[in-house]
Amino acid sequence: MQHNRIAIFGRVFNTSISPFIETLFTFLESKKIEVVIHQEFYDYLLSTTICPKNLKTFRDNSDLPTDIDFLLSLGGDGTMLAAVSIIRDSGIPVAGINFGRLGFLANIPKESIEKALDKIINKQYSIQKRTLLSVHSDNKELFGKDNFALNDITVFRFDSSSMITVNAMIDNELLNSYWADGLIIATPTGSTAYSLSCGGPIIMPGSGNFVITPISPHNLNVRPIVVSADMTLTLKIESRTDKYILSCDSKSETLTTDTEITIRKAPFEINLIRLQDDSYFGTLREKLLWGIDVRNY
Repeated sequence: MQHNRIAIFGRVFNTSISPFIETLFTFLESKKIEVVIHQEFYDYLLSTTICPKNLKTFRDNSDLPTDIDFLLSLGGDGTMLAAVSIIRDSGIPVAGINFGRLGFLANIPKESIEKALDKIINKQYSIQKRTLLSVHSDNKELFGKDNFALNDITVFRFDSSSMITVNAMIDNELLNSYWADGLIIATPTGSTAYSLSCGGPIIMPGSGNFVITPISPHNLNVRPIVVSADMTLTLKIESRTDKYILSCDSKSETLTTDTEITIRKAPFEINLIRLQDDSYFGTLREKLLWGIDVRNY
Protein backbone atom coordinates (compact mmCIF):
# COMPACT_ATOMS: atom_id res chain seq x y z
CA MET A 1 0.00 0.00 0.00
CA GLN A 2 1.29 3.44 -0.94
CA HIS A 3 1.72 6.05 1.77
CA ASN A 4 -1.25 8.36 1.49
CA ARG A 5 -1.49 10.13 4.82
CA ILE A 6 1.30 11.65 6.86
CA ALA A 7 1.60 13.84 9.95
CA ILE A 8 3.90 16.87 10.11
CA PHE A 9 5.41 18.33 13.28
CA GLY A 10 7.79 21.26 13.61
CA ARG A 11 8.75 24.34 15.57
CA VAL A 12 9.62 27.98 14.88
CA PHE A 13 12.47 28.28 12.37
CA ASN A 14 14.63 30.85 10.62
CA THR A 15 12.87 32.52 7.65
CA SER A 16 15.64 31.28 5.34
CA ILE A 17 13.97 27.85 5.66
CA SER A 18 10.69 28.99 4.02
CA PRO A 19 11.66 27.88 0.47
CA PHE A 20 12.30 24.33 1.75
CA ILE A 21 8.88 24.26 3.45
CA GLU A 22 7.28 25.38 0.20
CA THR A 23 9.18 22.69 -1.73
CA LEU A 24 7.91 20.10 0.76
CA PHE A 25 4.24 21.05 0.39
CA THR A 26 4.49 21.29 -3.41
CA PHE A 27 5.97 17.80 -3.49
CA LEU A 28 3.29 16.32 -1.17
CA GLU A 29 0.55 17.93 -3.24
CA SER A 30 2.01 16.52 -6.48
CA LYS A 31 1.98 13.03 -4.93
CA LYS A 32 -1.60 13.53 -3.65
CA ILE A 33 -0.56 12.80 -0.07
CA GLU A 34 -2.97 13.85 2.64
CA VAL A 35 -1.33 15.91 5.39
CA VAL A 36 -2.30 16.24 9.06
CA ILE A 37 -0.26 18.99 10.71
CA HIS A 38 0.49 20.06 14.30
CA GLN A 39 -1.86 22.96 15.11
CA GLU A 40 0.71 25.30 16.72
CA PHE A 41 3.21 24.75 13.92
CA TYR A 42 0.48 25.26 11.29
CA ASP A 43 -0.57 28.59 12.84
CA TYR A 44 3.07 29.68 12.64
CA LEU A 45 3.42 28.52 9.00
CA LEU A 46 0.26 30.31 7.89
CA SER A 47 1.66 33.59 9.23
CA THR A 48 5.18 33.22 7.80
CA THR A 49 5.26 31.13 4.64
CA ILE A 50 3.27 29.94 1.64
CA CYS A 51 1.51 26.70 2.51
CA PRO A 52 -1.84 25.02 1.80
CA LYS A 53 -4.88 26.36 3.64
CA ASN A 54 -7.49 24.19 5.40
CA LEU A 55 -5.20 21.29 6.31
CA LYS A 56 -6.40 18.93 9.03
CA THR A 57 -4.63 19.47 12.35
CA PHE A 58 -3.79 17.72 15.62
CA ARG A 59 -2.67 19.16 18.96
CA ASP A 60 -1.01 16.29 20.80
CA ASN A 61 -0.95 12.53 21.22
CA SER A 62 -4.65 12.37 22.14
CA ASP A 63 -5.90 13.57 18.74
CA LEU A 64 -3.06 12.31 16.53
CA PRO A 65 -4.71 10.05 13.91
CA THR A 66 -3.68 6.41 14.25
CA ASP A 67 -3.98 5.65 10.55
CA ILE A 68 -1.06 7.83 9.40
CA ASP A 69 1.85 6.16 7.64
CA PHE A 70 4.61 8.16 9.27
CA LEU A 71 5.32 11.42 11.06
CA LEU A 72 7.69 13.95 9.50
CA SER A 73 9.63 16.10 11.97
CA LEU A 74 10.86 19.42 10.54
CA GLY A 75 13.80 20.82 12.49
CA GLY A 76 16.79 19.51 14.40
CA ASP A 77 17.30 16.78 16.98
CA GLY A 78 15.47 18.86 19.62
CA THR A 79 12.38 18.91 17.41
CA MET A 80 12.66 15.12 17.02
CA LEU A 81 12.73 14.74 20.82
CA ALA A 82 9.56 16.86 21.06
CA ALA A 83 7.97 14.72 18.32
CA VAL A 84 8.62 11.62 20.45
CA SER A 85 6.25 13.04 23.11
CA ILE A 86 3.52 13.17 20.47
CA ILE A 87 4.15 9.70 19.01
CA ARG A 88 4.65 7.97 22.37
CA ASP A 89 3.70 4.29 22.24
CA SER A 90 1.69 4.51 18.99
CA GLY A 91 4.47 2.80 17.00
CA ILE A 92 4.13 5.39 14.20
CA PRO A 93 7.47 5.62 12.34
CA VAL A 94 9.21 9.01 12.39
CA ALA A 95 11.63 10.67 9.96
CA GLY A 96 13.45 13.94 10.57
CA ILE A 97 14.34 16.61 8.03
CA ASN A 98 17.14 18.71 9.42
CA PHE A 99 16.83 22.48 9.14
CA GLY A 100 19.89 23.16 11.27
CA ARG A 101 23.32 21.55 11.52
CA LEU A 102 23.83 17.85 10.92
CA GLY A 103 21.76 15.81 13.36
CA PHE A 104 21.95 12.27 14.73
CA LEU A 105 18.16 11.84 14.77
CA ALA A 106 17.01 14.34 12.17
CA ASN A 107 19.51 13.38 9.51
CA ILE A 108 17.76 14.05 6.19
CA PRO A 109 19.36 17.22 4.76
CA LYS A 110 16.86 19.95 3.80
CA GLU A 111 18.31 19.97 0.27
CA SER A 112 17.25 16.30 -0.16
CA ILE A 113 13.58 16.63 0.84
CA GLU A 114 12.07 15.38 -2.45
CA LYS A 115 14.59 12.59 -2.99
CA ALA A 116 14.24 11.35 0.59
CA LEU A 117 10.43 11.50 0.65
CA ASP A 118 10.27 9.66 -2.64
CA LYS A 119 12.22 6.81 -1.06
CA ILE A 120 10.06 6.81 2.08
CA ILE A 121 6.85 6.81 0.03
CA ASN A 122 8.18 3.85 -1.97
CA LYS A 123 9.14 2.05 1.26
CA GLN A 124 12.86 2.14 0.47
CA TYR A 125 13.83 2.40 4.11
CA SER A 126 14.40 0.33 7.21
CA ILE A 127 13.04 0.84 10.72
CA GLN A 128 15.57 1.32 13.50
CA LYS A 129 14.10 0.74 16.95
CA ARG A 130 15.34 3.10 19.66
CA THR A 131 15.03 2.35 23.38
CA LEU A 132 13.67 4.94 25.82
CA LEU A 133 14.01 5.45 29.57
CA SER A 134 11.10 6.02 31.94
CA VAL A 135 11.14 7.64 35.37
CA HIS A 136 8.74 7.09 38.28
CA SER A 137 8.33 8.05 41.91
CA ASP A 138 6.09 6.44 44.52
CA ASN A 139 5.08 9.73 46.12
CA LYS A 140 4.79 12.11 43.15
CA GLU A 141 3.59 11.98 39.55
CA LEU A 142 6.48 13.01 37.31
CA PHE A 143 5.94 14.83 33.98
CA GLY A 144 2.34 13.56 33.69
CA LYS A 145 2.19 11.07 30.83
CA ASP A 146 5.49 12.39 29.41
CA ASN A 147 7.70 10.57 31.92
CA PHE A 148 9.95 9.02 29.26
CA ALA A 149 13.10 10.13 27.45
CA LEU A 150 14.76 9.15 24.19
CA ASN A 151 18.06 10.84 25.14
CA ASP A 152 18.55 10.96 28.89
CA ILE A 153 17.13 11.39 32.36
CA THR A 154 19.32 13.62 34.51
CA VAL A 155 19.40 14.86 38.11
CA PHE A 156 21.12 18.20 38.82
CA ARG A 157 21.86 20.29 41.87
CA PHE A 158 19.18 22.92 42.46
CA ASP A 159 21.43 25.96 42.65
CA SER A 160 25.04 26.87 42.04
CA SER A 161 26.19 26.80 45.66
CA SER A 162 27.03 23.18 46.43
CA MET A 163 27.17 19.69 45.03
CA ILE A 164 24.57 17.01 45.65
CA THR A 165 25.02 13.41 46.74
CA VAL A 166 23.26 10.92 44.48
CA ASN A 167 22.88 7.50 46.09
CA ALA A 168 22.45 5.11 43.18
CA MET A 169 21.17 1.54 43.59
CA ILE A 170 21.01 -0.96 40.70
CA ASP A 171 18.56 -3.82 41.30
CA ASN A 172 18.69 -3.05 45.04
CA GLU A 173 22.49 -3.17 45.20
CA LEU A 174 24.49 0.00 45.92
CA LEU A 175 26.34 1.18 42.82
CA ASN A 176 27.84 4.36 44.26
CA SER A 177 27.14 7.52 46.19
CA TYR A 178 28.02 10.19 43.64
CA TRP A 179 29.16 13.52 45.09
CA ALA A 180 28.78 15.67 41.99
CA ASP A 181 26.85 18.41 40.21
CA GLY A 182 24.51 15.73 38.91
CA LEU A 183 24.10 12.37 37.23
CA ILE A 184 23.07 11.55 33.64
CA ILE A 185 21.37 8.27 32.73
CA ALA A 186 21.52 8.06 28.93
CA THR A 187 20.24 5.69 26.26
CA PRO A 188 22.49 4.75 23.31
CA THR A 189 20.65 7.52 21.40
CA GLY A 190 21.52 9.99 24.18
CA SER A 191 25.11 8.75 24.49
CA THR A 192 26.15 11.24 21.79
CA ALA A 193 24.41 14.15 23.57
CA TYR A 194 24.93 15.55 27.11
CA SER A 195 26.53 12.34 28.37
CA LEU A 196 29.27 12.58 25.70
CA SER A 197 30.12 16.15 26.71
CA CYS A 198 30.60 14.92 30.29
CA GLY A 199 33.07 12.23 29.21
CA GLY A 200 30.66 9.34 28.60
CA PRO A 201 31.26 6.70 25.90
CA ILE A 202 29.45 6.49 22.57
CA ILE A 203 27.09 3.50 22.58
CA MET A 204 25.77 2.13 19.31
CA PRO A 205 21.94 2.01 19.10
CA GLY A 206 20.61 -1.50 19.70
CA SER A 207 23.42 -2.41 22.14
CA GLY A 208 21.00 -3.20 24.97
CA ASN A 209 22.76 -0.83 27.36
CA PHE A 210 22.39 2.47 29.18
CA VAL A 211 25.23 4.63 30.48
CA ILE A 212 25.41 6.37 33.87
CA THR A 213 27.63 9.46 33.61
CA PRO A 214 28.45 11.76 36.55
CA ILE A 215 28.52 15.54 35.96
CA SER A 216 31.69 17.11 37.42
CA PRO A 217 32.22 14.49 40.16
CA HIS A 218 34.20 15.58 43.24
CA ASN A 219 36.11 12.30 43.18
CA LEU A 220 37.99 12.21 39.87
CA ASN A 221 38.24 8.39 39.97
CA VAL A 222 34.49 8.10 39.42
CA ARG A 223 33.90 7.19 35.79
CA PRO A 224 30.89 6.60 33.52
CA ILE A 225 29.57 3.05 33.72
CA VAL A 226 27.70 1.10 31.05
CA VAL A 227 24.86 -0.99 32.50
CA SER A 228 22.28 -3.43 31.14
CA ALA A 229 19.07 -1.92 29.75
CA ASP A 230 17.17 -4.48 31.89
CA MET A 231 18.34 -2.99 35.19
CA THR A 232 16.24 -0.92 37.59
CA LEU A 233 18.03 2.14 38.92
CA THR A 234 16.89 3.86 42.11
CA LEU A 235 18.21 7.32 42.99
CA LYS A 236 18.01 9.03 46.38
CA ILE A 237 19.34 12.58 46.52
CA GLU A 238 20.94 14.47 49.40
CA SER A 239 21.27 18.23 49.07
CA ARG A 240 21.88 21.21 51.37
CA THR A 241 18.88 22.99 49.86
CA ASP A 242 16.61 19.90 50.17
CA LYS A 243 15.82 20.33 46.46
CA TYR A 244 17.12 19.02 43.17
CA ILE A 245 16.21 19.26 39.48
CA LEU A 246 15.10 16.26 37.44
CA SER A 247 15.17 16.53 33.66
CA CYS A 248 13.64 14.17 31.15
CA ASP A 249 14.98 15.09 27.70
CA SER A 250 13.93 18.75 27.38
CA LYS A 251 11.42 18.77 30.26
CA SER A 252 12.42 19.52 33.86
CA GLU A 253 10.89 19.61 37.34
CA THR A 254 12.15 20.76 40.73
CA LEU A 255 11.77 18.05 43.36
CA THR A 256 12.39 17.82 47.09
CA THR A 257 15.04 15.41 48.34
CA ASP A 258 12.43 13.13 49.92
CA THR A 259 11.36 12.22 46.36
CA GLU A 260 13.13 8.98 45.51
CA ILE A 261 13.08 8.15 41.79
CA THR A 262 13.19 4.89 39.83
CA ILE A 263 14.54 4.73 36.29
CA ARG A 264 14.14 1.79 33.94
CA LYS A 265 13.66 0.94 30.29
CA ALA A 266 10.37 2.33 28.94
CA PRO A 267 7.75 -0.27 27.89
CA PHE A 268 7.83 0.86 24.24
CA GLU A 269 10.35 1.85 21.57
CA ILE A 270 10.45 4.57 18.93
CA ASN A 271 10.56 3.53 15.26
CA LEU A 272 13.07 5.70 13.40
CA ILE A 273 12.96 5.69 9.61
CA ARG A 274 16.40 5.10 8.17
CA LEU A 275 17.06 5.44 4.42
CA GLN A 276 19.17 2.82 2.66
CA ASP A 277 22.13 5.14 2.11
CA ASP A 278 22.01 6.44 5.68
CA SER A 279 24.93 5.41 7.88
CA TYR A 280 25.13 5.81 11.67
CA PHE A 281 28.93 5.70 11.53
CA GLY A 282 28.97 8.18 8.63
CA THR A 283 26.93 10.62 10.72
CA LEU A 284 29.24 9.98 13.67
CA ARG A 285 32.38 10.71 11.64
CA GLU A 286 30.88 13.83 10.12
CA LYS A 287 29.32 15.21 13.30
CA LEU A 288 32.37 14.60 15.48
CA LEU A 289 34.90 15.49 12.76
CA TRP A 290 36.62 12.14 13.06
CA GLY A 291 39.50 11.47 10.70
CA ILE A 292 39.95 15.14 9.88
CA ASP A 293 43.33 16.70 10.58
CA VAL A 294 42.26 19.81 12.51
CA ARG A 295 45.66 21.43 11.86
CA ASN A 296 44.40 22.15 8.35
CA TYR A 297 41.49 24.26 9.66
